[in-house]
Amino acid sequence: MFKLIVLCAAVCLVTAVVEVDRRSEEVRADGFDAEVSLNDGSSRQESGDVHGNIKGSFEWISPEGEHVRLEYVADENGYQPKGSVLPTPPPIPEAIVRALKWIENNPHEE
Repeated sequence: MFKLIVLCAAVCLVTAVVEVDRRSEEVRADGFDAEVSLNDGSSRQESGDVHGNIKGSFEWISPEGEHVRLEYVADENGYQPKGSVLPTPPPIPEAIVRALKWIENNPHEE
């Protein structure tokens, strides 16, 4: 029984191996470009400049089968990701919008 379990585990490991389809890295005096793509649909691309600013993206297939892609910028303003899977804040209620507009139009005088 133990040999059967070991054999099944070995077969699972062999079939679950993810391989690199494409990989490139270029470092220049004015920045860099890097890219890697795996055979499971995952990939990463990024480029950077001499000032430390980086733009890139990464993507993968979720367990539900959905194609997920995130793009980002990392610069002096911090890390700024964008993607449809990221949570977004709810809309500001209309009453709050009206109150803020009223406060803006009627400043407090001392």
